[in-house]
Amino acid sequence: MTLPSVSPAIEFAEVSLRYGEGMRTSVALDSVALSMKPRSFVGILGPSGSGKSSLLYLASGLKQPSAGEVRVAGRELAKLSAAEMVALRRSMFGIVFQQPYLLHYLSAAENIGVGLPQREMNAAEKVGELALRLGIDSLLHKLPHELSGGERQRVCIARAVIGSPPILLADEPTAALDHANGHEVMNLLVSCREFATVMVVTHDPEMLEGADMVVRMRDGRVEDVSVSQ
Repeated sequence: MTLPSVSPAIEFAEVSLRYGEGMRTSVALDSVALSMKPRSFVGILGPSGSGKSSLLYLASGLKQPSAGEVRVAGRELAKLSAAEMVALRRSMFGIVFQQPYLLHYLSAAENIGVGLPQREMNAAEKVGELALRLGIDSLLHKLPHELSGGERQRVCIARAVIGSPPILLADEPTAALDHANGHEVMNLLVSCREFATVMVVTHDPEMLEGADMVVRMRDGRVEDVSVSQ
């Protein structure tokens, strides 16, 4: 019996991303071809300017490629209307940006709760459990301006994860964290492949232990792909 093939959760088909025109054109990505399996943990590794963050922005639909196709769950993002893209992002994505974007008038607990569906049962319990794991349980009553940069980042991570989205994207999620908290965050993200395809951008190979696939980027191209057995 032939088993049915499983569509990639995220697919880049000969994707390029360019800025500017003529002699002033800069290439962020150059003919990138990648497939990420459902419920896998994928690390995107490379130095600054290698194109790794550009991949994440294309996967989320926040940027459109100059050439090629980006598909999420089989849907080509460029063919979606603005309303369809917003609906897809709300239903499928959890995103951790490099900068911790929080609603300044909400407490840490309320910011985390934004990631849950409306009228979610046991919302406070879920927020508390996740905050405890990330070491921010004593900070839930505080407003963003009362938190350090690393604490704000952990709130953002909790908000992205708490709704169990099918696609989880994280851009340098441990950059503002110390070694111990960085590893705790990465352990949490690795565990999220139980329900999500997890794509993590980082410059630190130590943070990608346990990854199913590691993609090394340089100068906008895929330099190497290693897959764990």
